[in-house]
Amino acid sequence: MSQPGYSEKVMDHFMNPRNVGVIEDPDGYGKVGNPTCGDVMEMFIRVKDDRIEDIKFRTFGCGAAIATSSMTTEMALGKTVEEGMKITRQDVAGELGGLPPNKMHCSNLAADALHMAIEDYRNRAAGQKG
Repeated sequence: MSQPGYSEKVMDHFMNPRNVGVIEDPDGYGKVGNPTCGDVMEMFIRVKDDRIEDIKFRTFGCGAAIATSSMTTEMALGKTVEEGMKITRQDVAGELGGLPPNKMHCSNLAADALHMAIEDYRNRAAGQKG
């Protein structure tokens, strides 16, 4: 089952998304949305020894939004928070084998949600130390 403009990898992550769910009391939380298309993504992270030990997402959006969220969690899991901050929208799209141009701007917000969750984690950690 393929859709025009979508790679097999996009379809796989859409049909079989990884790391879906919520982490209760996460170490970091990020939420992003695009009012133009209505996509909303939430990212939850658990960090141990500066590494993303667990990551979950909830996404309300199209297949590309779900696929990019799933791929972002796969890319970030096990990475240091610094490595997670370096994951870009382009990295995610590249790992998925590309996205149609009309889906890049609104559907690939997952890297932004990850960055927001990491920033939240850093702010919480700084507050605990201070």
